[in-house]
Amino acid sequence: MNAQNPASAGGPVVEGPRDPEHDPRASYALEPEYVAALTERLVATGGTTAEVRSPLNDAPLAHVPQSTPADVVEAFARARRAQIGWARTPVEARQRALLRLHDLVLDRQDEIIDLIQWETGKARKHAFDEPLHVALTARYYGRTAARHLATTRRPGVVPVLTRVEVNRVPKGVVGIISPWNYPFDLALIDGIAAIAAGNAVVAKPDAQTVLSALLGAELLEQAGIPRELWQVVAGDGAEIGGAIVERADYVCFTGSTATGRLIARGCADRLIGCSLELGGKNPLLVLRDADLEKAAEGAVRASFSNSGQLCVSMERIFVADQVYDRFVERFVARTEALTLGSTLEWGNDMGPLISRQQLDTVTAHVDDAVAKGARVLTGGHARPDLGPYFFEPTILEGVSPEMTCFGRETFGPVVSLYRFHDEADAIARANGGEYGLNASIYSQDGARARFLARHVKAGTVNINEAFAATFASLDAPMGGMRESGTGRRQGAEGVLRYTETQSVATQRLIRFGPQLGMSDEAYAKVMNANLRLMKKLGRA
Repeated sequence: MNAQNPASAGGPVVEGPRDPEHDPRASYALEPEYVAALTERLVATGGTTAEVRSPLNDAPLAHVPQSTPADVVEAFARARRAQIGWARTPVEARQRALLRLHDLVLDRQDEIIDLIQWETGKARKHAFDEPLHVALTARYYGRTAARHLATTRRPGVVPVLTRVEVNRVPKGVVGIISPWNYPFDLALIDGIAAIAAGNAVVAKPDAQTVLSALLGAELLEQAGIPRELWQVVAGDGAEIGGAIVERADYVCFTGSTATGRLIARGCADRLIGCSLELGGKNPLLVLRDADLEKAAEGAVRASFSNSGQLCVSMERIFVADQVYDRFVERFVARTEALTLGSTLEWGNDMGPLISRQQLDTVTAHVDDAVAKGARVLTGGHARPDLGPYFFEPTILEGVSPEMTCFGRETFGPVVSLYRFHDEADAIARANGGEYGLNASIYSQDGARARFLARHVKAGTVNINEAFAATFASLDAPMGGMRESGTGRRQGAEGVLRYTETQSVATQRLIRFGPQLGMSDEAYAKVMNANLRLMKKLGRA
């Protein structure tokens, strides 16, 4: 791709707009009856609507009813009533509902993918990742929730005579605020764990992608989750987000670090917990012994999946001097071979950005870098000829600290390359800044890469893979360090965050006090002797 001429030969292959006469799904998600059936699930009584436009063609997609703060209050009231009965539902029954959800998502994945594409514009192969991950999550907690939530025995203070059990009880109603970049997946996966633990959910999806979240709510009900248990509200975060924080028993948020801070403060004021998956400026390291073909292929997926609008995607690539030129040659060639298009069909590698605002941000970051001396190896331009919000996959070299994209998250198809001399230098530079969400290391020495991973300040580190290995391994926790967030989704931590720990101790035969007229002083001596004995016996 010639950076000076975005339409020149060698650039991404272009697919034209789809033909409504030959594409049976061309107007699928725009059918008024379909949109009305989905939005009927919203708790929204204010009478106002907001227009949603598709990034595929900037055409009106739907008019979504908007919720008021009073609607949020009503949604929580409904959810609380439903949660009482749900908490008494055996965990095994909840698991069966999740396994039914697994099958429903797979059965209806074409419909789900279509709707995701209409709302986000992403390529079909990236839209497919969403029902795939939801199905994986539903199956995982459908198989493991009982194990994670089971009452456990702990040693009592007096052997045999003190029985101690630890219960996991649901928090109540969980507020889930999800983003636009993975509208079906992130609207559901955190809530799946919450309801597995016996909670109810009040969900607020991003204003651009409400329909995908509502389709998820429909599937939950069809799987056997009581409709009242999963409430959905719609509206601007500044308008109703605070009302969710004010009433939830726990808040789960995925989005920007700035908004995450506001939510954390609100939760702290109420002394409730929250989990926050926030921004990232994720690094990928290519060591001198890396398989360069695999590294280049992985770097393309790491940087340009979902047009770079992925919280765990890479925006910084550090490459060993010994292999830098050979890696760059392969990386640029693979990037220039990507297919860009705005159709619902398989075959495209990248779709448009979500909005004009996102396009403006990406453009500003690239223009700022170029003006201050960065070199564009490929890409670097908006592509209005492909659609309203397209930006070419872009590789920059020579990015320095005074440039906006050096430390600030771009959240678009832009990645910067850096040489390194030794691995300690690479780790130090990868740890620069305040983020710590995801990282990747390419090396043929797995043991060495795993050793280095322990020194990377990131909640997940993938070896010889971009991000999918950790994100799809449901038994492993996923989340960020530092300003990339707090708390973890997935695994035991992903469900236990929605519970309160309750210790129950049953005492038999003796009491904790002087026995049979024993003086307080004699009791103290007996207890001291017992403490020494327990230590000798190896008791904790």
